[in-house]
Order: sequence, then structure tokens, then C-alpha cells
Amino acid sequence: MQFTAGQIAALLQARIEGNPEAAISDIAKIEEGRPGTLSFLANPKYEPYLYTTGASIVIVNESLQLQQPVKATLLRVPDAYAAFATLLEKYDEYRSAGNEKEGIEQPSFIDATASLGTGVYVGAFAYVGKKARIGDGVKLFPGVYIGDNVAIGKGSVVHAGAKIYHNCVIGERAVIHSGSIIGADGFGFAPQADGSYKKVPQLGNVVIENDVEIGANTTIDRATMGSTLIRNGVKLDNLVQVAHNVEIGEGTVIAAQTGISGSTRIGRRCMIGGQVGIVGHIHIADGSRINAQSGVSKSITQPGTAVTGSPAFEYRNALKSQAIFRNLPEWARRIQQLEGKSGPDLVKGG
Repeated sequence: MQFTAGQIAALLQARIEGNPEAAISDIAKIEEGRPGTLSFLANPKYEPYLYTTGASIVIVNESLQLQQPVKATLLRVPDAYAAFATLLEKYDEYRSAGNEKEGIEQPSFIDATASLGTGVYVGAFAYVGKKARIGDGVKLFPGVYIGDNVAIGKGSVVHAGAKIYHNCVIGERAVIHSGSIIGADGFGFAPQADGSYKKVPQLGNVVIENDVEIGANTTIDRATMGSTLIRNGVKLDNLVQVAHNVEIGEGTVIAAQTGISGSTRIGRRCMIGGQVGIVGHIHIADGSRINAQSGVSKSITQPGTAVTGSPAFEYRNALKSQAIFRNLPEWARRIQQLEGKSGPDLVKGG
């Protein structure tokens, strides 16, 4: 099915620059655009492709200043990335129309004491335990495990193979991707005099609030006591580890392979890059930004702070330190020349 620039502009409330009758039937990355496709430009690094792309329509920021003529019809919006996300959401709704899954496939197991709302889908080989409460419109894809006393709010989706252990609570419109494990035991072991470790029972649960998305193969451990808390609107990437009694504040986003140790509290609307390591029992202030591969070993107390490095420290100071480090060999040579040293070469190490 084709859509014109005019139709898309009306949906996005965009300003058209070019041919309003330009038509598309597919989407493509801007560097791979071809006639009949739509793309977008949000990252300035990709601007050169705007002038060479074959895409028929490109969504761009209202503020973009063109450096060269473009062949594509432009749709100018305040935020190109957000507009493109909206368009993909609408396209996905259109594509899925009439294909909504409902009903209970067999074989599957649903305990007689479990309660299911209306419009629920339970895929083949799914398991729903005792006194589980499944809200209206929830979708449990094949191979899902829902433990005893689990509660899942309306409109949530649990993808194939995900596991939710006993007593955990999932809010409304949550998305839990394949392979994720919610509510496994926290890493609690008490050292013994003989060098062995005694397991500390993990008696709490995990509470995930509304509009949360959990990536594939992410693990969120249950609390030792109380709850591990994932607040409204949190987005966790694939392969994230959240330890027992962690709290992640509203609207925080965390990229892949990040590990958060026990009892750490992360504030609201933080942005945490991939492969970040965060020690336990610290606090990360609201709005903090942690660069990829950083190691955070102490609390970040000032809201809006950006840090990088291992151990992580303030972002601009870290960049200055890196610049100094790169210049050390040259400075060492200058010092040797100034001092007229004829002894061991400080740069070569002897």
C-alpha cells in the first residue's frame, strides 16, 4: 500500500518541503534509500547521506539547515527521531490489524486457581501457576512460565520463553522479551568459617510498574526482603543484570550488558550506556548520564551529572585527563630536553 507525503505530513503534523504527491510503500535507512522508500535524519553524522539518498521522502528536524540541494521530499518536524518512531508505531498497528492473538492454545497448563481477564492469549506450552492473576488483553507467548501468585496488569506482553517467578508483580502495558528472567534469587551467600558459603534465602519479589520494557535475556533478581523495583516507563536493553533490592527510577533507560549490584538506587530519567558496571549500596541522582563501559564505584549525588571512565568521574574532566594522558610522551621528551638529561630515557622506559 502506498502513502503520499501529504498523508504522512497530516499524520505527523509536518511541514512539506517538496512534492506532496511523492509516494512511498516501504521504509529504509537513509544511506540505503531508494525510490519509493521513506527514511529519516536525526543524527548529524548522517547528514551527508541526505544529499545522496535515493529515498523519495525523508523526515528531518525543523531546524536543519540544508548545505546542498536535495532530491527527496522533506517532511520537517520538531523531532525527526520521535516522528519516525510514531510513524513506525502506526505502521505496525496497520500491519497487525486483524492478526491479534487471542485464546488459549494447546498444549498449555493453567492452574484452576489462576484468573484470566478478557481477551487473553496463552500460547502453546505456556505454564500459569497457582493463584496467578492475568489482566485483560495480556499476551503470554509460547513457552512462557508464570509462577504462583504472579500478577500481570492489562495489556502487557510476555514473549516466548520468558520466566516470571512466584509472587512477582508486572504492571500494565509492560513488554518482557524472550529469555528474560524476572524474580530469580538474588546473589546472597554468607561466608562461613570453613570457607564455604551459606545461601541466604531471598524472600522478597520484583515489582515492575507500568509501561516498562525489558529486553531479551535480561535478568532482574528478587529482593532478599521487600521488592526489587522497576518504576514507570523504564526501558532496559538486552542482557542487563539487575541485582536484588535495586530500585530503578521512572523513565530511566539502560543499554545492553550493564550490571547493577545489590541495593543500589538509580534515580529518575537517567541514561546509562552499555557495559556499565555499578557497585552495590550507592545512589545515582536523577538525570545522571553514565557513558558506556564506565565503572561507577561511588554515589553520584548531583542531579544531571555526566560521568565516564573506570572509576567513573565527571565527563568533561575525564576528557581533559584523557587528552593529558595522550600528551604525556611528548611532555616527557620536553622535560628531558629542558633538564639536559643524559641518563635513562624516560619515554622508552630505560
